[in-house]
Amino acid sequence: MKNNKNLPKISIITPSFNQAQFIEETVKSVVEQNYPNLEYIIKDAGSTDGSLEIIKKYASRYPKIIKWISKKDKGQTDGINQGIKMATGDVLAYLNSDDVYLPNTLQTVAEEFIKHPEAMWITGDYFIIDNTGKKIQSYVAGYKELLRKKPTFIKLAIANYIIQPSTFWRRSLMKKIGIFDPSLRYCMDYDYWMRAIKQSPPIVMDRRFSLFRIHKTSKGGSQFDRQFKEEHQVLKRYTSNFPLLLLHKVHAQAIILAYRLVK
Repeated sequence: MKNNKNLPKISIITPSFNQAQFIEETVKSVVEQNYPNLEYIIKDAGSTDGSLEIIKKYASRYPKIIKWISKKDKGQTDGINQGIKMATGDVLAYLNSDDVYLPNTLQTVAEEFIKHPEAMWITGDYFIIDNTGKKIQSYVAGYKELLRKKPTFIKLAIANYIIQPSTFWRRSLMKKIGIFDPSLRYCMDYDYWMRAIKQSPPIVMDRRFSLFRIHKTSKGGSQFDRQFKEEHQVLKRYTSNFPLLLLHKVHAQAIILAYRLVK
């Protein structure tokens, strides 16, 4: 383990709105990392379901780590951006309020950034879970793991193989590519990865960093067709290559069909 003084400051942002069912597990997974140079920003959008009581409880326990604000915003992407603007860390990431970090994730990521000072961003693997925490859709995780081998712009143009809650980036990268596009509702992360990979490919670690939750009210669980439609519009920002655009559309339609068959 590296000397704590040499570990980069990591800022984690959690956007949240009425996620009392899950947010405690999310918050605990961050603060119980026991990472010594952590800043945790929770941007609540004015929850009315008991979320604030949970946030306040942990903020009082970890006053040197947690910063939080509860104020109506323009949606998830705006909440993430507000958190990023508050952040002071050398490394940034966001963790949605129904997802979870696995133990020792932050220490592992920090040490990898130290080992590779040229690296602009790092991504890893995950488990997909349902509302009860049961692991599901292992075939999806396995498929994305195959795609992440030797990450390229062309492969990312066809399919989003980057795992959002398992991805971390340097502030220096953010200074080059900016914050998330607030006009995007579903694919703000895909747009960000497209900008990032134009700068450099990520380091892909063969390690699971997070639990990604799919449930009936999550975007990934109930609105995947809209998500793929927006993703295609995002791709058009970065390429006009017709075969590539066609491959993306065909791939998306195949994934949508597969999701409907297993539901």
